[in-house]
Amino acid sequence: MKSIAVLALASSLAGVPALAQLSSPLPQGSGAGVHSPNSPFAPLPQRNDVVSWNLLTSIATKTEKNKLVPVFSKDQLALNQKPQRVQGFMMPLEPGEKQTHFLLSSVPLSCGFCVPGGPESMIEVKTKTPVQYTLDPVVVEGKFATLTNDEYGLYYRITDAVAVK
Repeated sequence: MKSIAVLALASSLAGVPALAQLSSPLPQGSGAGVHSPNSPFAPLPQRNDVVSWNLLTSIATKTEKNKLVPVFSKDQLALNQKPQRVQGFMMPLEPGEKQTHFLLSSVPLSCGFCVPGGPESMIEVKTKTPVQYTLDPVVVEGKFATLTNDEYGLYYRITDAVAVK
């Protein structure tokens, strides 16, 4: 049975073009899913061993059968089906101190009921072992997938993930 949080996310992402249109057309990443200088939370620390959110959030979309779908760049497609490391902020989908299925966001959650950006700024994560929930950034590594027709409207997923330092 899918949790209420997953269903709420699905309904907020799938089939609602306004959210999908939050994608920033600028490659520098200045729209939704980019850390605001006004945020009370510190931005993600710079790391050279993780996939850049600038790469992930600079995605184009097209309309197909009355919904927006991602159009991945060559660099984004090069990540598909390969082990990747990504850094971000946890968005739990279930209650609990330890999480095995959550969203990783490019920016911290400012409200428990608000999605901080569009689908380009989130990655669905399914871990091998539970990860301790924290408000601090986490890094996970696992099999990365680009999603062209996800039922929840997401663009990215990592499976068999493990937390790394």
